[in-house]
Amino acid sequence: MDGLLCWCRAGFEPDLAAELTERAAQAGLHGHARANRGDGYVLFIGDPRLDGALPCNRLVFARQSLRLLAELRGLDPRDRATPIVEAVAALRPDAGYGALLVEHPDSDAGKPLSALARSFGNALRPALRRHGLLAAQERPSALRLHVCFVAGDHVLLAESDPARSAPWPMGVPRLRLHRDAPSRSALKLEEALLVLLDEAQRREHLRPGMRAADLGAAPGGWTWVLVRHGLHVTAIDNGPLRPHLFDSGLVEHLRADGFRWQPPRPLDWMVCDMVEQPSRVARRMGQWLREGWCRHTIFNLKLPMKKRWLETQRSLAMFEEQAGIPLAVRARQLYHDREEITVQASPRATA
Repeated sequence: MDGLLCWCRAGFEPDLAAELTERAAQAGLHGHARANRGDGYVLFIGDPRLDGALPCNRLVFARQSLRLLAELRGLDPRDRATPIVEAVAALRPDAGYGALLVEHPDSDAGKPLSALARSFGNALRPALRRHGLLAAQERPSALRLHVCFVAGDHVLLAESDPARSAPWPMGVPRLRLHRDAPSRSALKLEEALLVLLDEAQRREHLRPGMRAADLGAAPGGWTWVLVRHGLHVTAIDNGPLRPHLFDSGLVEHLRADGFRWQPPRPLDWMVCDMVEQPSRVARRMGQWLREGWCRHTIFNLKLPMKKRWLETQRSLAMFEEQAGIPLAVRARQLYHDREEITVQASPRATA
């Protein structure tokens, strides 16, 4: 079975299916989506080259993208391991997987499978190792085998290259809300920095002493994250910030309109999580980069209830058009996002 298995936020399956269909067509590859609203995943069946053409870091609505190997139905609960080992041995006898991940959809139907997934992994690993299909010790750079339960007797087998896929099970980084965080929105920016920047970019672009603006800052969740990286932050909002943010000495609060305020000198970062029409946010974010008011930006685009992939395309195109300069752009619906996507953009280096 050739194609992709993509995890997504439950309810966004049609949007991911539309994105996969269009991106595959743009790459000149055929495929068709199998998607049911609320499942928490999409199967995209088609050309064997899809895995190379549609890596996870290029997809907006996929938390994780895996190369689909097989679909196993009607598994006997008394022995699920044997048919899985036999299928892997027949399909990929020489893969030499470096790790096994047993997963389930992040959906109402999938969450009750979490206990099964945890316990089954402990039983399956020795069986795979006895057949030489799984390394005795985890090898982080080798292909990973994914056994994905969508029901107790229904499994999807897939694999991933760690260099081209999300490193976390189901594509979800496990973050805890710090007790000092002013709001849960802090988790959105923390996740964005993990998902949309690589380790080298975080070291280079988030150095203590850098300067940033947080547009629509109140009550201060995103400002708090930037301060934890040692950045000086100008928080722009007519609403109040949590008082303890000022203890660092790194925060200046200006009561102003985030859509009107502009910095007196160029900044390293601008972040924005304002609740507004995505087209208006996209235009304003593009203006910030066009005018050179910031070097890097992370912002959220709040999406409508329908045709979210279409609105995503329109808004990102509008953003880049308004910027008027070559950009490196990554956009993703994060685990901590809801009816929105998060965008990271920087001017693209030119020779």
